[in-house]
Amino acid sequence: MGKYKRILLKLSGEALASSDNTVDPETLSKVVGIIKSAQNQGVEIGIVVGGGNIFRGAALAQAGMNRVTGDHMGMLATVINALAISDACRQQGVDVLVMSGFPIGGGVCEPMDHNKAKQALSNGTVVIFSAGTGAPCFTTDTGATLRAIEISAQAVFKATKVDGVYTADPMKDPSATRYDTLSFDEAIAKNLQIMDTSAFAMCREHNLEICVFSMLEDADTLSNILKGEALGTIVRN
Repeated sequence: MGKYKRILLKLSGEALASSDNTVDPETLSKVVGIIKSAQNQGVEIGIVVGGGNIFRGAALAQAGMNRVTGDHMGMLATVINALAISDACRQQGVDVLVMSGFPIGGGVCEPMDHNKAKQALSNGTVVIFSAGTGAPCFTTDTGATLRAIEISAQAVFKATKVDGVYTADPMKDPSATRYDTLSFDEAIAKNLQIMDTSAFAMCREHNLEICVFSMLEDADTLSNILKGEALGTIVRN
């Protein structure tokens, strides 16, 4: 087994969408295949997914909506995405549990309980945490970091559009180079926007590693990182 026993995988909602679908079935199937490969290496996986493919609270607020209302809509969007991933998991025989940051009735998902989540993870169940922190005005990065701390994960694996953290935006600067590793202090000094400030500070304080990588471009990337290959960028104390 590699160095990671339990991780928190942070996915963007946009990653689940396609040009034709808000939530794309083929992408969901690919995500679950990647999760299964990681599980086969003995890694326990919690997931936090954003809701940007459906709603973004901050964007709605900029358009004139009350920020709290917009954030509540954004959190509900993450529940929709969590349910979509959970259904895809079940179709591929993966045990899964969906938890919510605030109560939702009707058997849709269970309320957040960190002890129950840790027990489920220990039993090989994938746990998907939805509805962020359960409170408005917090980003999905912060929600992911909080859940990672609560379940005693060793790292937050942040899936992005690029394969790590670069010296400059690789989409704009072809000479930009990728960092293999960074310290939290280096990332702050270089003003690298890896996570929002509060999430980054929480990771640093709790000695929680961050791995920034591209998950969907190559389905083997996550498994290869877990095997110890130098892919993506690792941020640690």
